[in-house]
Parts: sequence; C-alpha cells; structure tokens
Amino acid sequence: MKKAILTIVLLICSNTFMTLAWYGHLKMKQMNKLVGISVFTVILISWGIAFFEYLFQVPANRIGFNENGGPFSLWQLKVIQEVITLSVFTFFMIFFFKDQPLRWNHLIGFGLLILAVFFIFKK
Repeated sequence: MKKAILTIVLLICSNTFMTLAWYGHLKMKQMNKLVGISVFTVILISWGIAFFEYLFQVPANRIGFNENGGPFSLWQLKVIQEVITLSVFTFFMIFFFKDQPLRWNHLIGFGLLILAVFFIFKK
C-alpha cells in the first residue's frame, strides 16, 4: 500500500510540472509575460520545467511497476497516470484559465475515464 501511495503522489508531482511545461506559457502570454520571446526560447523554458517532471515520473513508474516489486501492471500505471493528468489539468484550468469553464461534457468524459480505471483494474 505504501508503494501505491508513493507512486500516486510522485505521479501527481510529475503531472503538475508537465502541465506547467505544456500550458504555463499560454497563461504567461495572457498575463503579458513572455511577450516577444521566440517559440524556441519558450521550448527551452518548457524543457527546463519538464526536467522536473521526469525527476518524479521515472521513480513513480519504477516504484509502482509490479515487476520491480510495486503494486501495478504497466496497463494500470498508464491509466492511473492519465486520470491524474486530467485531474491536474482540470485543477489548472479551473484556477488559471477561468475563461474556459468546466462543462457537463467534460464531466461525462471524466466519468468514462473512471469506468476505464474500473475495467483496467478488474481481474
């Protein structure tokens, strides 16, 4: 159980950095930051942020993978990661991109992802 929780916490940290690397520059542009900076420079900044993503992602997968003594199969790790990714992204959207509201169809899509988790974990 301890490895499962550690894996999930590391994946949450990883996906927080990933979301910042992928979408943070869009918010910065809205705030009139990074204006006039080239796309190449934004890519380099994003790579720098993504480095921290990997500092959490790689250990999460190694700790969580059942062939390394962890509790999850690769299928399960991937589905967990996707659900965490969308959860972190949703939090990011609600608090930083308030002009793009959470809609009913998003909630239905998330519900279908929860069903995916159910079926992936079913023996």
